[in-house]
Amino acid sequence: MKRIFFYFVAIATLPACGPRELEPDAPVECDQCDGWNETHEPFRIHGNTWYVGTDGLSSILIQSDDGLILIDGGLPQSAALIDANIRSLGFDPLTIEAILVSHPHFDHAGGVAALQRLTGANVFTSRAGAPVLEGGRLAENDPQYVADSDHGSFPAVSNATVVGDGELVAVGNVSVRAVYTPGHTAGSVTWTWESCALNTCYDVVYADSMSPVSAQGFSFATTGMADQITESAGIIGDLDCDILLSPHPFFFGMHDKLERRDEGNPFVSSFACTFYAESSLDWLEQRLKAEGGQPPPVTLLE
Repeated sequence: MKRIFFYFVAIATLPACGPRELEPDAPVECDQCDGWNETHEPFRIHGNTWYVGTDGLSSILIQSDDGLILIDGGLPQSAALIDANIRSLGFDPLTIEAILVSHPHFDHAGGVAALQRLTGANVFTSRAGAPVLEGGRLAENDPQYVADSDHGSFPAVSNATVVGDGELVAVGNVSVRAVYTPGHTAGSVTWTWESCALNTCYDVVYADSMSPVSAQGFSFATTGMADQITESAGIIGDLDCDILLSPHPFFFGMHDKLERRDEGNPFVSSFACTFYAESSLDWLEQRLKAEGGQPPPVTLLE
């Protein structure tokens, strides 16, 4: 049986030197960056869980009785938008005690360093993700790694804390569980927690990206990353899952669902994680066919 450890996040004592303000890092440029970083109005997903990200990059805020938890920080240029969204909801970003990272790519971890400097929060990630966050450069086994290049680099994070597979990050009355789901990167983490409101509780899953995207020449078949995606898809499909979220909002249909808010809470679906897992396997099969290989045998949910 897997051992579970709790990480209780200590509140840092800072000198009285006036209110802290966000100090943004230099923006990253990419073909999709401007579109991803369009502003988006923050909103409540359910209970203690809020969307505070941009139009194309998710950032999730979880409220506890003793501070806030933030998942993902978007691009370096997203940090200021996330900060503003949190404030517009009436929360104080300086009460963020933990920042959780799905995977160490510039479009999800790029804003974490600035948000860490602002809040003094501890940053939590997987064992494979920690050295990448602290170095600000992709690992050599990352599918998107390009040798002898700064491609994919982002502002380095200070002192990332490793959370083991199945372990918990606890802030106040909220515990978020880390579930290792490698494949998109070796350090990918899916995060799960419970969100309650009006005597109704849902299991929320922030499923990490599962898309087989890579630099030119990378093979998911020969490196074993295809096997990792297959295994991770099975893990995600088996999770207790009432609400699916993910690092890119289009993966969980955010925009379409927001148009149906008057019909109840459209984010609640007991089939969402299964569908996400099966879609991931479809993407992988297409990628392996393009590589000229055969997809590995798949056993998902019955």
